[in-house]
Amino acid sequence: MIEVKNLSKHYGDKIAVNNISFTANDGEILGFLGPNGAGKSTTMNMLTGYISSTDGVALINGIDILENPMKAKKEIGYLPELPPLYLDMTVKEYLCFIYDLKKCKLPRNTHLADICKLVKIENVYNRIIKNLSKGYRQRVGLAQALVGNPKVLILDEPTVGLDPNQIIEIRSLIKKLGKSHTVILSSHILSEVQAVCDRIVVINQGNIVANDTEENLSRSLSQEHKLIAQIDGPSDEIIKTVSTIRGVKTIEKGKSLGESVSEYLIETDEKLDIRRELFNRIAARNWYLLGLKSSELSLEDIFLKLTMGENVKFTKKKGESDK
Repeated sequence: MIEVKNLSKHYGDKIAVNNISFTANDGEILGFLGPNGAGKSTTMNMLTGYISSTDGVALINGIDILENPMKAKKEIGYLPELPPLYLDMTVKEYLCFIYDLKKCKLPRNTHLADICKLVKIENVYNRIIKNLSKGYRQRVGLAQALVGNPKVLILDEPTVGLDPNQIIEIRSLIKKLGKSHTVILSSHILSEVQAVCDRIVVINQGNIVANDTEENLSRSLSQEHKLIAQIDGPSDEIIKTVSTIRGVKTIEKGKSLGESVSEYLIETDEKLDIRRELFNRIAARNWYLLGLKSSELSLEDIFLKLTMGENVKFTKKKGESDK
């Protein structure tokens, strides 16, 4: 577990991080987002002990990173945005060097072989790092973070330089690691955070401006709570039937999609989920529910609203496709 309590970092009169608090629980993948200059990298550097805080506490599995840095750092595997590689070493030499540097007690050959298999670099194990592609270098950087099997993983832009297939593989690996590790993932790729993370913390101008799941943030920030349903059946009867469902505020017929298929915009009570009852009502009357999507904010919209203010104009809602 990671606990951050009232953490601050000042550079003279400039406040880079301002009294922030959050936690990352065991077996959780926490997405850490923020625009450039928001304090994201500064926070991650304080968590890893790379820089000291001005005020506050950062605990790694209960260990204060400032009071007992050596013990705390043994719990951390860190992948910075630019992996700390020695380019003239082979992958084997480099991982053995990291193994010794971390004073790892696990069986050397077996442990390193397991890591290489996990991140799929067995075929370049004896190659010099400077001759590897950027994608493979990124994988080697991830491998060094896993040496010693740390309980906490802090990953800064872990898929930079990878091709689409490699990105999917690394995302799957991170999700797998999240089952047995505490993971903080920083990324500018919002779809990556959306695909991997259980919860999202957003920092802006040194302050935490959001800390919740994507779904809850979308609901709380959306000014309207609507579903867009595609239903095959008689329009008048559909409107009459759906309007009686508990939690439905309004229903409007939208565009026609076929002879008897239309789109319906359903405004709902934010505290009630009507989807199951909607399906049951339609199925009971032998109509067909052909599509159902939310009009709440996407993660991109959430990020823009939290970091750029209330006046952001959104071009697309969550679940909507280009028209």
